[in-house]
Amino acid sequence: MLNRALVTLMLIGAPLAANAEKIAVVDMGAVFEQLPQREAIGKALEKEFGDREAEVKKLQGELRSLMEKNQRDAALMSETQKTEALRKMEALQADLQLKGKALQEDVRRRQAEEQNKILVKVQQVIKDIAEKEKIDVVMQSGAVVFAKPQLDISSKVVEALGKAK
Repeated sequence: MLNRALVTLMLIGAPLAANAEKIAVVDMGAVFEQLPQREAIGKALEKEFGDREAEVKKLQGELRSLMEKNQRDAALMSETQKTEALRKMEALQADLQLKGKALQEDVRRRQAEEQNKILVKVQQVIKDIAEKEKIDVVMQSGAVVFAKPQLDISSKVVEALGKAK
């Protein structure tokens, strides 16, 4: 009975092995880390948001110096001066939080936009490589428990993206 089952499995498995698909894996995290365009995007975002970042840092410095001044001069200040200084610090802190949060949100949104643009390019390069090398299935390395290093096409993707600059 066991021999019959093994022979049946071999007979069924033989055609499947003959039609085996060529599979490759890609480590998308490594691809994104090694992208040549990554540095250029970082510089462009720095340039785009540099003025606003400088303004937020300036507000942080003003708030810090105001807090230090109040701590240093607290014993010499009248109650009116203390209240006025406290209100000024609260207003400055509220302004800082508002501008800081808006800046973080805008930077995050722009980074996502740039990543999506790159993702489209990466997917196209993967598709081109798969067609060129007659690969039937390309999987993300995180979705695979084990794959031989020869199946990883991540370096080819990075290289092709470098040429496509």
